[in-house]
Amino acid sequence: MNDKRALIAHSVYWLIIGGIIGLAMLFSKEPITRSELLVGFGYYSIINISIFYINYTLLIPQLLKRYWFYVISIIVLIILMAGVKTVLAVLYRDIILQYNNPKTGAIEYKSLTSYLTVTVFVSGFFIISSCLIKFMLDWFSNTRIQRSLETEKKDMELQFLKSQLNPHFLFNSLNNIYSLAYQKSDKTADAILKLSEIMRYMIYESNDSWVALSKEIEYVQSYIELQKLRFKNGAAVEMTLNGEIDDQQIIPLILISFVENAFKHGVANDPNDPIRINIIANQKILHFSITNKKSNGNKDQVGGVGLNNVERRLQLLYPERYKLNIVNSATHYTSELMLDI
Repeated sequence: MNDKRALIAHSVYWLIIGGIIGLAMLFSKEPITRSELLVGFGYYSIINISIFYINYTLLIPQLLKRYWFYVISIIVLIILMAGVKTVLAVLYRDIILQYNNPKTGAIEYKSLTSYLTVTVFVSGFFIISSCLIKFMLDWFSNTRIQRSLETEKKDMELQFLKSQLNPHFLFNSLNNIYSLAYQKSDKTADAILKLSEIMRYMIYESNDSWVALSKEIEYVQSYIELQKLRFKNGAAVEMTLNGEIDDQQIIPLILISFVENAFKHGVANDPNDPIRINIIANQKILHFSITNKKSNGNKDQVGGVGLNNVERRLQLLYPERYKLNIVNSATHYTSELMLDI
């Protein structure tokens, strides 16, 4: 891509330069001889192209960071090329220096001083233009590389966040099943089966960047069913779904942390004050809220990555497209998420 962009930029540049010279020759009042074409367009083109690419390919990459070496090299290059052009002017004096004075009509010769002044300005033009093209192409290249690095960093961070989330969930689920097994509960086998269904989603479907909203909600429902097996009389959960929940896309494993947090830190078996989950969706907006009664005795002694992980993923994948509101009152904990999907 960089080589293609450079080829296009250089081609356009030299076409413009060639076009300007061609127009000047076309509208010249005096006919141009073969000798004048060879010297004026041939030799001088080689010299000017050499100035351009010596600066472009050698001086800028090698010496630009050493500022004074670069300046001295540019001066030496201009003097050297001016010397070459001066030799050509002396050898082809009648072609290069000769001109018709429009006032007198007489044939006269330009002074070498004025000729050298023009050659310095022409050399300076090709040096400046080569710098501009070099800097422009490097800027585009660096911008592309920077964006690529930012994308790679973002992808790596997302993969790291997901790698944290999956073991975090698995660790908590295994703890729950261990409790059932320790109590020799008949629900243990059902819990293992439900966990296997959940893990199938996490391993095979959540590896994609986006999943169907309906699949994510089914995953949340499976998790709730798994949690209900922990309680003798089942967990007290009220979950309502409203709106259109079909082909919308969402990042996987984004809702589960809120639900998991409610079960871990809240009261999940009080039928008079159940965990309330409300999901409203249309083709543009997803509104998710969950409220649970707080349990002061149910603290996570190890800590976790849950909600911090979720918020970081939201920042990366839904920049300025989400609103997360957490209300931590004396008795209840409410999480409310609004997503532009």
